[in-house]
Formats: sequence, structure tokens, C-alpha cells
Amino acid sequence: MRLLACLLTALLTVSATAQTFYYDDDTLREMYRVGIDESQTRALAHQLLDVIGPRLAGSEGLEQSQDWLIETYQEWGVATEKQEIGTWSRWKGGILHVDMLAPRVTSLEAELKAWSPATNGPVTGDVLLPPSDGDIEAWKANVAGNFVLLSAPEEMCRARQELEANAQEAEISALNDRRVGTARAHAARLQHLTGLGNAFRAAASAASLVDSLGAAGTLESRWSGGWGVNKVFATNNQQAVSLDVSCEDYGLLYRLVANGTPVRLRVNAEAEFGGEVPQFNVIARMEGSELPDEYVILGAHLDSWHAATGATDNGTGTLTMLEAARILKETYPNPRRTILIGHWANEEVGLVGSAAFREDNPEIMEGVQAMFNQDNGTWAFERLEGQAFAESPMFLPRWAGALPAEWQARMVVEVPGAQNNAGSDHTSFVCAGIPSFRLQSPYDEYRQYTWHTNRDTFDKVMFDHLAMNATTAAIVAYMASEDERRFGREKALLPPSRNGMARSWRGCRDVVRSSGR
Repeated sequence: MRLLACLLTALLTVSATAQTFYYDDDTLREMYRVGIDESQTRALAHQLLDVIGPRLAGSEGLEQSQDWLIETYQEWGVATEKQEIGTWSRWKGGILHVDMLAPRVTSLEAELKAWSPATNGPVTGDVLLPPSDGDIEAWKANVAGNFVLLSAPEEMCRARQELEANAQEAEISALNDRRVGTARAHAARLQHLTGLGNAFRAAASAASLVDSLGAAGTLESRWSGGWGVNKVFATNNQQAVSLDVSCEDYGLLYRLVANGTPVRLRVNAEAEFGGEVPQFNVIARMEGSELPDEYVILGAHLDSWHAATGATDNGTGTLTMLEAARILKETYPNPRRTILIGHWANEEVGLVGSAAFREDNPEIMEGVQAMFNQDNGTWAFERLEGQAFAESPMFLPRWAGALPAEWQARMVVEVPGAQNNAGSDHTSFVCAGIPSFRLQSPYDEYRQYTWHTNRDTFDKVMFDHLAMNATTAAIVAYMASEDERRFGREKALLPPSRNGMARSWRGCRDVVRSSGR
């Protein structure tokens, strides 16, 4: 037994020192050991993604995930609090069945769009296209009790990289021409119905119109460009059920109706509304021992869309920062500066949680040394950008230089940076001149297959990379906390846009703290 114990100890020591550190720092090596050899990311992910599941703004799932975070932090001895940020409409989607009854019988793949009304039992109706020409009033008179197709269909539901690998250039060009033609023809239908030339506005106006005319439902399809994936968002329908139909099944419905074959659907959709309910951020806190009024903040949004379980948007970001907190608590329990971990609510409906935190905590904002946010995908971090802060060249390369050399080889540190990839929670702080940085993973596969889709589930997570990212977040937080210098807020000039136009820093938008539903 003693020999086995010695062998295990030796193996752990080798594992913890297997990476090349440029800094002679025992804390860094211990962070690596705790974060990599003792990673808890898989067990944490199971609870968040499999057991709790989707975390739509205003939903019970979001509340359950917040309670679970607080319980987890309490088990680790980390102080937490909930900060109210406003209210949002509660909605819960239930069982959904979508069946084509004619011209043949088959079940269709579809998702209920967020905040869609229910059907209150099975509803049967015909499928209609928007009118291409002729008497609009006569068409409107036929809408009640039927389903209306609002999106253009796709010519092919095959991933683009397969076409690029196997089709000839002329074939791809012809397919793209057909796709453009189909989209224009459908846009012309919407314009005839609504009088609007802008395709996005025309589709929204058409949805509102047919909803008010007593349609049984609206059918849309937002294909994500890969096998079996659609992006599923929300609806403003008040009466008609709103469905996102898979690329393949939507194309089937559209072709049948466009070629004169009557199509009949039966839809049974359950949904519950609960009115406006309070919304919260969860903030964990490790008090600073020397500079308690200066702050290093790790952040990630907790909410997700509802068609899957939000694994990579943003379960992996949430787990990165949660696991980083565990690593810090075990290896760096008395930080020099106060370390906060912000689990932002309602990012998906307008960066609400992070922006509310900025507005509601001016004393913390005044004392921020640095913030690090993560919000895309499952792969190892490939980029850290200085967000155009003039002093970022003096800090970020040095902080990232504490990472193992093998990890640094994967990641580009760009300073002072161009403020690329706006639209996530880091921008809620950058807009106010607060040093906030994005820990960025690769984008292409994420955008195509998991971002806001019906396939964003546990099985997509790369756990070795997730453990690496959590350890990275802990290390850069440690370095920022220990730094003898305070990060300044001088702004660098932004590089010109792609068309050569001068760019300026974005200002902060007003925070929308209720759904308005």
C-alpha cells in the first residue's frame, strides 16, 4: 500500500509539472494540478446541462440553475449573493407534436419558439403561402384556422463544407443562384402582403398580421448551415402557435404547397405563461486581503435559449468560471485584490444582467483592475484581445505569459486590439471604459452547429479543453490580482473599418429591465 501511495504521488507530481512554466511560481503549478488532474467539469456539466437543462430568461430553469450555483459555492466555502436586475416574462414550453396528415401521414421535426402561445389541444389546419399576387383581402379571409409559411425554404440542407469538398465550382454557383432566386421570390410574396421591402421587417409584419387574423400557427425555419441544426429564437405572436420547422421538413411543406398539393397539419403544443417575475445575477466573492476595493472579475452568462440545453452557449462559459472559482479557492484563498465571479442573467435578450451590474455597482466599477468574460464554444481559448485599451500591451502579454508554454502556443494575445466580436457581456463594460476582455474560443463550428441551435447539448463539450480554459481563467485572475500595477483606462485609437472608415468607441445602451410582454 505504501508503495502504491508513493507511485500515485509521483504520478501526480509528474502530471502537475508536465507543462512548461516560464514563471517559477508554486501557485501556478498547483493551479495546474487542481484544474487539470482534479477537474470537476464533467460532473458539474451533468448537473447544469442534463439535470437542469435549458435556462431561458424568466424561466424556472434559470432560477434552478442559480440556486444550484449558490449551493455549489456554499459547499466550497465561497460567499455568494443574488442581485436583482429587473423582471422578465415567465414562459415554459411543454410537449409538442407536429404531424402532416395530407398528402401523406408523417411526423415533422419542429421546435416551439420561445413565448409562443399554446394550441390548447390538437389544432388541425391547411398550410398556406403568403400571396404572390392577386386579391390580398381574399387571401386574408382564408387565414383563420390555418398555418402560414413565413420563411423562404432552403434549396439544400447539406453542410457547406461538403459542397466545397465534393462539388464543382459551377455546381455550387448554380445552387447559390437558385437559393437567391427562391429567397427573392418569397420576399416578393411578403412585400405583396405587407408593402414592406425590407425582408426582415416584412416577415415580422406578416407574422403579426396573420396572428391578428386568427391563424392557427406561423411556420418558420432558420437553418444554421449544417446537418439537422436550426437556430430557434422567440416570437411576438399573441394567439397563433409559432413553430420553427427543420430545414428538411420545412422545405417539404413549401414545395408541396408551391406545386399545388394541399397540405394539412395537426399541431398539439403545450405552453405556460407566468407573468413578469424577478430576475437576478449570481455574484460569488473572494475578499481581497490587501486591496479589497479593487476587483478582478470573471464573468459568463448563465441563461440560454430553450431548444437544447445551452451547452456551449453558455454552459461552457458558466462552467469555466465556476471551476475557476474552485481552483482559486483551493490554491489562492486569500487574493490580493477581491475576485468576483459574475453569472449574468438574460444576456440572450439584450445583455441585461451584465449591463445592470455595471449600472447598479458604480463603486465596484470604479475599482475594477480587469474583467475576463467567456461566451463562445467548447474549444481551448485561441485569442485574448486588449479591446483597444492603451495599457493592454503592458499587462495582457505578461498575465498570459504565466500560462504553460504549450497553452500559450494555442493563443494569440492581440494588443491593444480592435474590439472585434462585439455583442457579448464584455461589451457591457468596455462601453463604459472599464477594462474587460474576451477569452475567445474558435468560432466556425460553434456558429454553424451549436450557437442558439437545437443541437447545443452535453455531448458537444470537449472536457479536456474545458478544464484547460477554467485553469487559464484562474491563472489570469491570479496574475491580475497580484499585479503591483493598476490597469489604466486610457483608450487607444481603433483601426479603420474594412472599407477604410474611421471608427470610434461604442457608447453604452440603456438597460431594458423588463420584457414588455
